[in-house]
Amino acid sequence: MVASRFKDKDIALIEGNLAIAQKIKISGGGKCNVTNTQVSYKNYLGNCDFIKPILDAFDQNALLEFLKLRGCEPHIRKDGQYFFKHSANEIIEVFQREIEGVKLFLNHRVIKVSKKDAFFIETDKGVFKAKKLIIASGGLSYPKIGASGISYEIAESFGHCIKKTTPALVGFTLQKEQFWMKELSGISTTVDIRVGDKKFNGELLFAHKGISGPVVLNTSLYWKKGDIEVDFLPNYNLKQNLKNSNKHISSALPLPKRFIKLFLESIDIIDKSVSKLDSDEFQKLSKLKSYSFAPAGNFGYQKAEVTRGGVSTDEIDPLTMMSRIVDDLYFVGECLDVTGELGGYNFQWAFSSAWKLTL
Repeated sequence: MVASRFKDKDIALIEGNLAIAQKIKISGGGKCNVTNTQVSYKNYLGNCDFIKPILDAFDQNALLEFLKLRGCEPHIRKDGQYFFKHSANEIIEVFQREIEGVKLFLNHRVIKVSKKDAFFIETDKGVFKAKKLIIASGGLSYPKIGASGISYEIAESFGHCIKKTTPALVGFTLQKEQFWMKELSGISTTVDIRVGDKKFNGELLFAHKGISGPVVLNTSLYWKKGDIEVDFLPNYNLKQNLKNSNKHISSALPLPKRFIKLFLESIDIIDKSVSKLDSDEFQKLSKLKSYSFAPAGNFGYQKAEVTRGGVSTDEIDPLTMMSRIVDDLYFVGECLDVTGELGGYNFQWAFSSAWKLTL
């Protein structure tokens, strides 16, 4: 985005991969969730006073119009996510056309950067000299496509503070007490999850390593340690719906039977007629509405959609995206301490912050 905006200037784009936009290419199952019908600073973890004016300057409608004018119109899912029906190549091709004429150096891995009268960018294939330097190299997630911490290394070398980085939008591993969930690998169900003052609704997927799915990924953005609370029966009144039922528990509840049987084992209740449950057993069963536990950790950067944390936004001018510490040094996108929820918010942030940049 930055290169397309300033292609009339003497600029060069240094890319570590053999092709541009590799994260766009693989995101959303290859369909790229590029933005959302509803975008607000409330969808992001970070300093809202920094985030809001940047999103306002180039919001989802501006991005969609930008793409439409270039013959590219994403489709919309029921959940409000915009994606590309055929493949992410639709948007990649837009930017390939937009940066025609820009000096493009592919397969160049940046090693370090220094500054004297200008910036000196040392790569594995030579040194570049520049008056201005824009860092848009993302975070640590998806190392298989060349993700690295070079943006943080460069920022630190110039005196910037890096807020602790961790994997985000990622599945959770489990404590021993929840290992029964691993036996449900491949099964999914719709749940509500609370983490702190946030509540998310969506699909939870049981996996061999733990739990995943869209609702878990969103939860991971706001979880640091301690308990999360899962409602396995959202919008379902347990007491009212089971009143006078003679069915076995596994048949009476609208949940996968395999899940119910293992859940019952975990709380020491046999699968029997609902009418035969005593008050203590019904209280245990009610944990389905408020099952609290602390994840052991997460699946790591290999599986994480994004990186939480990054270059402190206190040290970046939101009017220009330039460093407050070093003149002519800019940071945009995921390398900043701004992280969006699942559903196109992180690409929207990347494009909005790139649009806000003023040379």
